[in-house]
This record gives sequence, C-alpha cells and structure tokens, in this order.
Amino acid sequence: MTRQRFVPAAVQPFKPPIATARRCGVSLLRALLLLAPLTLLLGAQPAAALNLSLEPLQPIPEKIPADPALAKLGEKLFFDPRLSADNTISCAHCHDLEHGGVDGLKHSYGVDGREGMVNSPTVFNSGLNFAQFWDGRAATLEDQIDGPVTGHVEMDSKWPDVLKKLREDQLYKQRFHTLFDDGLTANNVKHAIAEFERTLLTPDSRFDRYLKGDVNAINEAEKHGYALFKSYGCVSCHQGRNVGGNLFQKLGVMGDYFKENAMENKAGLGRFNVTGLASDKHRFKVPSLRLVVLTAPYFHNGRYRTLAETIRTMAKFQLGRHIPDEDIRYIIQFLYTLPGKYRGKSLEPKDRPLLHFGNLDSAPSGADS
Repeated sequence: MTRQRFVPAAVQPFKPPIATARRCGVSLLRALLLLAPLTLLLGAQPAAALNLSLEPLQPIPEKIPADPALAKLGEKLFFDPRLSADNTISCAHCHDLEHGGVDGLKHSYGVDGREGMVNSPTVFNSGLNFAQFWDGRAATLEDQIDGPVTGHVEMDSKWPDVLKKLREDQLYKQRFHTLFDDGLTANNVKHAIAEFERTLLTPDSRFDRYLKGDVNAINEAEKHGYALFKSYGCVSCHQGRNVGGNLFQKLGVMGDYFKENAMENKAGLGRFNVTGLASDKHRFKVPSLRLVVLTAPYFHNGRYRTLAETIRTMAKFQLGRHIPDEDIRYIIQFLYTLPGKYRGKSLEPKDRPLLHFGNLDSAPSGADS
C-alpha cells in the first residue's frame, strides 16, 4: 500500500490567550492590556516558582514522529542539486544547516544568480510551524516544497525533469520502490524531504531546561531578559514551543510601518497575495525566534542586520513602545538562551556580538562580552 503522509498531532500550534482574544473579536490593544498583568506577574516570579503550565513559552519536544528510513532518504534529497534546473541549487543552498538553517543573505539567490524577493527563514523547527512561507501560502511542509523546486528565482525546475534525473540514480530507484508501492513520484519526493525536515528540531536549549525546572540553567541577566520579553508584550506574538510560527500578524499594528519603510516588492503585501483580502495586507506569519541569534538579517525583507534595531522597530510598530538600550540588551541575553541542540551538538554560539551596540557601558550585569 502506498504510504500516506503523516501529520503528527505534536505540530499543532500552541494557542495563547491573545489568539483566543483575536478570535473573539477583541482588539489587539485590548488583548495586550488583558495579557499584561499576567506577563508582569510571571516576570516577577522567583525562578523556583516558575510554573510551566502558566508560561507563554514551552519547551521544544525531543522529537516528533518520523519514519527514520524515509527521513534518511529525504536528507539525501535535501542536499541534492539535481532538484534544480541547472544542477547547482539544493535545498541546503538557502538553508545551510551549519549556519542556523539560513544563508545569511538579505534575499536568497537561485539558478543563474536570480534574486528572490524575501529573506529565507530557518528550516530548523519548521515542522512546528502552523503554516509555511512568510505569507503562509503552504499549509504543510510537503506543500511548501513545490515553491522552491518550481520557482523561477529558485530552482526553476519542472517535476518531470527532476524525476527523470533522479530515476537515473539506481540508489534512489531502489529506496523509493522499497518505501512506496508507486516508487519514485513527485509526491513521494516531497514526502521524503518533508519527513527529513520534521527531524530538524533543536531541543534541550538552556532556556528549555530552565522551563523544565533547572533554575540554574540560565543566569540572572537572562532571567531578567525573559521577564522583560513578557512584560513588554513580545509574547503576544512570539510564544509557544517555537517562540512564534503559530499565527499571522499585521506588520504595523501600532503605526504605519510601510509609510516609513517603502515596500521593496509585492512580497511586502504579505498574506494579501494569497487571499486577496484587504484585511490581509501586510500580514505575515510571525517568525520563530528559536534561532534568531543565528539568522540575521531580519524581517521578511532582510532589512535589519542587528537584533537591537529589529527590537526597536518591533517595539515601535507592534507594541507602540520605546524600549531603552539597557532593556534591549537584557532581552538579547535571553534570546541567546533559545538555541538548542541538533544531533547532540549545541547551536548556542559562544560569542555574543549582538550585545555590542550603542553605549557598551550600559551592558547588563552578567552579560557575556
């Protein structure tokens, strides 16, 4: 029997109070005000009293269900440039697993050096997202794969051409016929790659160990940064296991972002490009912050090189607030605790370059330098 795509229950998004408020028609501002007392209370709790059930952030699972043989096949395909028209671009070209699952560029480049319109998000923990792409146009990892493989500015391939090349590889033919009754097909290629991507989790971060009860896993400056992250309202969009990736939000809730920052291309319209609804203009999937210290530049357009300017911008246009540099530095300290491990190796960087901005004399106590 042909294998059916498996979508594990574990990938269902965490639904915070703010999401419930939106569904009930409560405005974002009112929802933030309703949430603020809770976040302030949580931020004031001593480390020993942290209650996981009350926290807006949750630990990443050690794994989600995946077929090992299928994931291994998907890994081979992930690194195979034959998916592209000119045999030069693989999935790993834009999603480098050695560098946070991104390419570090403002916009990614495909075949013949064609420039894309958006910044490539990390592929790590993408199995925890409730939708794929900045505009959420793909509901699943399988659906997402068509975009880069057939996209003109990415791989620029056609599936019949891809399959013809892969069928010339006897190892691929053997593995696909072992795993699927119908052998090597476009759907099965997508299924294999998606299965590998589901294994790209980064559990066991220092912050997750803290959430699970190890009060010494993060230092006092990092704990204060987490408290500020909650009390300023960042958790209204960045929460759950992936610290984001589980809802859409307008860029410019508390101010007109695009009045001050002109759109570079139609990708700036966000989810409007998918639905055509005026209410979806400039709405984007909220990105995960799990590896944010590794994945500069930031925003859908790669406009910001540093976390400091990114946080200032988000505070202004999403929260209607000014966050002083000292507090920004504490928040970045906290963000450095979020990268976990991949295949047993910690992804948390030893250096802390993102803490170096503005007046360095105002660095929080306990900050790494």
